[in-house]
Amino acid sequence: MKDDRLQISTDKHRLDVGLIHAFLRDHAPWAKGIARATVEQAIAGSLCYGAYLGERQVGFARVVTDLATFGYLCDVFVVPECRGRGYARQLMQRMADEPALRRLRRMVLVTSNAHAVYLPFGFTALEHPERYMELHRPDIYLKGA
Repeated sequence: MKDDRLQISTDKHRLDVGLIHAFLRDHAPWAKGIARATVEQAIAGSLCYGAYLGERQVGFARVVTDLATFGYLCDVFVVPECRGRGYARQLMQRMADEPALRRLRRMVLVTSNAHAVYLPFGFTALEHPERYMELHRPDIYLKGA
């Protein structure tokens, strides 16, 4: 179901950084305690998508990418009071239609419970998980780093 009132923009000047920071810091398990300065730096170095109803931001996603070969989709959220309306799928569709992202050889993401959102856009479980490694510091933001 598509809501034609939802506008999706890559204009970083429209982003409600306060909303993004508060959501990530307080509600995103992957970013608990994150500092606003860290969020601002992440936004500056990423391709960002804001989802808006009028002037109110209701969703966000960003892609860390070199715009040539690889992208990491992260920090995808819709504010709780607007969930269940298909806004995450509309965000994903907008990214799927992005020419710069369509050229990438590989995109990855991490999700614990939203697989159904990403499957229709071609995301699958890792074909060769044994080839992937990570350096994971889950409490780094809580330590004030």
